[in-house]
Amino acid sequence: MRKLVFATSFLLVSFPSIAFAQFVPSEESLSNLYPGSAYSPYAQRSFPSRVFWGDTHLHTGLSMDAGLFGARLGLDEAYRFARGEELRASSGQPAKLGRPLDWLVIADHSDGMGFFNDLAAGAPNVLAFEQGKRWYEGLKAGGDSASAAALDLITTFSQGDINQEMLGQYSPGSRKYASVWDKVVDAAERYNDPGQFTTLIGFEWTSLNNGDNLHRNVIFRDGADKAGQVVPYTTQAPIGSTDPLDLYKWLENYEDKTGGAALAIAHNGNLSNGIMFPVDAQFTGRKIDSSYTEQRARWEPLYETTQIKGDGEAHPFLSPDDEFADYETWDVGNLDLSGAKTNEMLQYEYSREALKNGLLLKSRLGTNPYKFGMVGSTDSHTALAAVEEDNFFGKASNVEPKPDRMAHPFAKSENGTYEGYQLVASGYAGVWAQENTREAIWDAMARKEVYATTGPRMIVRFFGGWNYELQDLNSRQPAFRGYEKGVPMGSDLPARGDVQTPTFMVYALRDPIGANLDRIQIIKGWLDQEGKTHEKVYDVVWSQGREPDANGKLPPVGNTVDIAAANWTNTIGAAELGIVWADPDFDPAQSAFYYARVIEIPTPRWVVYDAFRFGVDIPEGAEATHQERAYTSPIWYLPEKG
Repeated sequence: MRKLVFATSFLLVSFPSIAFAQFVPSEESLSNLYPGSAYSPYAQRSFPSRVFWGDTHLHTGLSMDAGLFGARLGLDEAYRFARGEELRASSGQPAKLGRPLDWLVIADHSDGMGFFNDLAAGAPNVLAFEQGKRWYEGLKAGGDSASAAALDLITTFSQGDINQEMLGQYSPGSRKYASVWDKVVDAAERYNDPGQFTTLIGFEWTSLNNGDNLHRNVIFRDGADKAGQVVPYTTQAPIGSTDPLDLYKWLENYEDKTGGAALAIAHNGNLSNGIMFPVDAQFTGRKIDSSYTEQRARWEPLYETTQIKGDGEAHPFLSPDDEFADYETWDVGNLDLSGAKTNEMLQYEYSREALKNGLLLKSRLGTNPYKFGMVGSTDSHTALAAVEEDNFFGKASNVEPKPDRMAHPFAKSENGTYEGYQLVASGYAGVWAQENTREAIWDAMARKEVYATTGPRMIVRFFGGWNYELQDLNSRQPAFRGYEKGVPMGSDLPARGDVQTPTFMVYALRDPIGANLDRIQIIKGWLDQEGKTHEKVYDVVWSQGREPDANGKLPPVGNTVDIAAANWTNTIGAAELGIVWADPDFDPAQSAFYYARVIEIPTPRWVVYDAFRFGVDIPEGAEATHQERAYTSPIWYLPEKG
């Protein structure tokens, strides 16, 4: 191999030619890029050429906990804000996104949807119950009393102690519940503007097992004609269930009844205390069998790998050789801190380990249940999808921007504390789609041609095949060659034929108003012949001026952050990075996955902007800088059967 230059160092690889395309553009549109019958290389092509940015997980005041934390904004405000309008936050401050989103999923909690509205109004049917009266009094007292009431509600619900008669008034089968869902569907229809701003109808199924988080966001491909025929699935017996297998049955029934389509996205595995990605048995005690693996693989094509309550890609205990694994780590306990975290739980919580265990389950049971793509989402409970570091409106309305919000714990118990300054201004989902419509966005999710970022809108492409060459990248139209000669993120590598080593083409452009790029890494996980899983992180391309040391370690990119001024400069790093890379350790007998991680240069965290604007100190122990990133969906290799 030898080095060439394209914005930085690249590796040149060359292999015998084979062709495979997941998308099949017309021969005319791809023949030598500029065919005689159609001069424009953009005409007639059938692969996605744009990234559309959105959030799969936003709450409004319709969610019980959001309302108790002070959210007063509803469906209309959430959509208006996401599409770029300025409005008043629940705290009374003016708020506006730096750039509009392209699409949005409002995913209010299905359990008790609309309950808070009546609670806040002091409805007699709610105050008739001791719990309702207690939470109402806390809400009216305001301040810390309102926050305490919200935490009490969350704990009461998560422990299964909420009054079932009271909750039943806001559950499927009740007139109130049907009316609320009608409003959710109607608002999505009113704000859906194909080609300009897309609304996808959804809800959050809020499964909690004694505080262990198993939440899923359900997203419909359909509009009111189909999604309006049902009401969301809930977790409270006898109508609902906390078992994901029952959610899958509900999804299947939905499709059978309406002819529509839906998918689910698991999230917050880091708060599940070891039950999000089971290998041997579910939390119910049911053994993991082929039925479980097949159903989970069918209904959950994506995983929410980063959001406000921590980053879930990797953990330093599981990946001690990965210098970037300890990023925005939340590992004290479960959602409400009723259960402390142990190291034994971690392998069943993080996406990289789940991807590895998916290979193991595939070898045992024939189906990989953890063959998911990656998205980032906010999980904001403010109706504001605002997670820009300099524009962070927090997890809940009681911690919207104010001088002391860094000092208020998100949750605290005898098991530990999630500090206020640990909240993460993350994340968004980038979707490669042909157009900004419900169908195109949903279809991209279903085929996993999506990636997660912690907030920046960097453009990332990742292709896998067997004969990519540097000239495919240097053509300045790499997507044409990417689809023609291989497959995009979220896919299986095509049959290898006589080629011995796969090649991957990855490139990234920085967010145009964001930070330069430090490096691109490819993370590989594989299963050996003894049934053991492994991983390795490869630095494949990086900004100029550095070379790996004798041990292969790349020096840090540097740091230009001025904390006092809440600023940084793009005098280090690269505006774009790309490479064609061949796996030097490939074994055709071992199943494997590969995904790209794009790392930015250091920039300030949101706490730095708070300190600068409010004239307060950053709390001791708070991280002031970080390196934001993107995670692509993986590409999988499956050994060919002999």
